[in-house]
Amino acid sequence: MAIVKTIEVIASSEKGWDDAAKNAIKQAGKSVKNIRSAWVSDQKVIVKDNEIAEYRVNLKISFEID
Repeated sequence: MAIVKTIEVIASSEKGWDDAAKNAIKQAGKSVKNIRSAWVSDQKVIVKDNEIAEYRVNLKISFEID
């Protein structure tokens, strides 16, 4: 039996939601080991001068505890 914990991470990117999600996983991986899955729970954009300036995601990351 495995014990899995879930954390929520907020990340952003100027490129897109996919890149923001990758940033979240990369950053979380610096302090969390055994990441098993992730899912986007929310997406937003920041608009400046009628253009999308930033993509943001709330990502739930699950990892197995040793």
